[in-house]
Amino acid sequence: MKRAAVVMQAPRRVVVCREELPPPGPGEVAVRSSLSAVSAGTELLFYRGEAPPDLPLDGKLPALIGPARYPLRYGYAVAGRVIGLGPGVTGDLAGRRVFCFHPHASRMNFAAADILPIPEDVDDRDALFLANMETAVTLMLDGRPTLGEAVAVFGQGVVGLLATALLARHPLKRLVAVDPIPRRREISLSAGAHAAFDPRQADAPGRLSPDSDEAMADLVFELSGEPSALNAAIAACGFGGRVVIGSWYGTRPAALDLGGRFHRSRIRLISSQVSTLPADAAARWSKARRIETAWEMIRRVRPSRFITHEMPVERAAEGYDLLDRRPEEVLQVVFTYGE
Repeated sequence: MKRAAVVMQAPRRVVVCREELPPPGPGEVAVRSSLSAVSAGTELLFYRGEAPPDLPLDGKLPALIGPARYPLRYGYAVAGRVIGLGPGVTGDLAGRRVFCFHPHASRMNFAAADILPIPEDVDDRDALFLANMETAVTLMLDGRPTLGEAVAVFGQGVVGLLATALLARHPLKRLVAVDPIPRRREISLSAGAHAAFDPRQADAPGRLSPDSDEAMADLVFELSGEPSALNAAIAACGFGGRVVIGSWYGTRPAALDLGGRFHRSRIRLISSQVSTLPADAAARWSKARRIETAWEMIRRVRPSRFITHEMPVERAAEGYDLLDRRPEEVLQVVFTYGE
């Protein structure tokens, strides 16, 4: 059986190839894709050639084993349906709607043990956000927002908006979104931010709170993907505050100014990454608990409202180009798959 698969042959060169797919092997299921979502963060690093070539595609996902060298296949958000079972697979997976951490392809053979059934009350378009919602849940575990805090979120792409939507469910004093794109600032307000600013405004850090004597944030999330934003995030953080860095900058260095106020402010810089659980949460949290929490947050947030573009997978090159060159027009690109 043939399938369509997205391949990055070189930086900014994407093709959709037709190839044979064998029957599922022992312990595998065959999945027919209905939709897949493009990550405007991680995937664009690979698309632009900005990912470290000696780094594995992913350290935890079996479908993304191997070095980040071209030609490569990337992606980790596919919604589909199980259409076949390999030898040794039993249970009720046949015919189930499922989520797969797998590169963009119309069909795939996937380990049955790694399949995530989509809950009956979750639409496929909402389910596409499971990976990014799991990231947003991890950001909350790392940042630990607490009662009455002032919080700022730099970057209102999909992960930033999901983080904003989760933070809006906390009893915060102030929740501020920061993004240079007007449309994203508008969406952040609908997601629950109290205010949204353009980081290029000279007084943006000082406007993170309406009270001039409490202008600094207790907690800042840097989710823009831009190394230059990290200094601005630090500048917005008050004495003893936390800056959670969820962005992956790839090969681009972040030139930090740590010689000024930062040195005396006891600000903590926290790296957040979804491949692992925070050490201080690992005794109580598991991957399964985090996934279940992500499903529940998807039910509450209904993130399919963040989808701005749907297109057949055959137009994958157009989708990546749109995200790369016209970010002001797009938020979430989704590929669709016919029979």
